[in-house]
Amino acid sequence: MKFFVDTAEIEPIRELAATGLLDGVTTNPSLIAKSGRDFMEVTREICGIVDGPVSAEVVALDHATMMKEAEVLRKIADNVCIKVPLTVDGLKTCKALTSDGTMVNVTLCFSANQALLAAKAGASFISPFVGRHDDNGFDGMDLIEDIRLIYDNYNFATEILVASVRHTTHVLQAAKIGADVMTAPPKVIHDLFKHVLTDKGIEGFMADWAKTGQSIL
Repeated sequence: MKFFVDTAEIEPIRELAATGLLDGVTTNPSLIAKSGRDFMEVTREICGIVDGPVSAEVVALDHATMMKEAEVLRKIADNVCIKVPLTVDGLKTCKALTSDGTMVNVTLCFSANQALLAAKAGASFISPFVGRHDDNGFDGMDLIEDIRLIYDNYNFATEILVASVRHTTHVLQAAKIGADVMTAPPKVIHDLFKHVLTDKGIEGFMADWAKTGQSIL
């Protein structure tokens, strides 16, 4: 499963990229606003840090203006992935862009039917929001299972990008189901490293090593 980080903050992206674990980045208008930086500037900087897809979202709601915004955004770098909402105009834009060889991430997916439409429109990625789905009384992972089944039934090339990831259990469940990608805040990715027994094991090894009085360097 590919790991994307969901942030517009540069330092966490640099840190995770240095581990070799980071496959891409997702941003949205809310994350850009939180960063307090210029949208084009921060997107360009992120694209220079990671080789994989960097999702940059259009803010228009009509197809014609979405296309104009996408034309500006995809000139930032070759690895820009245009992010569009799951609406009629969004999918029209998706079809036009992917037919021209541009990566497209269709976002704000909350049903398997919507995911089916996005795949038929040629989306590179579909972003089902599991955390928000959970917040509204549904099981977000049931949605991922349904989408996986449908995509496998018809060999759709669209990758399932699990979004709105709130905790490490979401990551584990998505991986077990067979999602192609997950995007999570930096904290959730860092939490994947943690286990109390790992910490205890390191503590024990260090204590035993200190007793030897030796040094590797």
